[in-house]
Amino acid sequence: MASDKLFTLVLIFLCNLPGALTDSVSCYRIDPAVIAGIIAADLVLTLIIVVLTYKCASSQRQKIDDANKVYMNVRANCKST
Repeated sequence: MASDKLFTLVLIFLCNLPGALTDSVSCYRIDPAVIAGIIAADLVLTLIIVVLTYKCASSQRQKIDDANKVYMNVRANCKST
């Protein structure tokens, strides 16, 4: 029962907190062009990361495939003799 009253008191305090802070805090305005630039830069950076990851994974996979081919050739040569 006491925890319900404490919860209600804290909830009321938190609900009234933004109203009390608006007198002393000013909002910083961001232009839509700045937001569009941030989103565009994020998309470009994400694409760069995806492409680099794909290139690294492809080269690693190619190295593994090449190593398996050499191993398979060695096994084939051993079986034929």
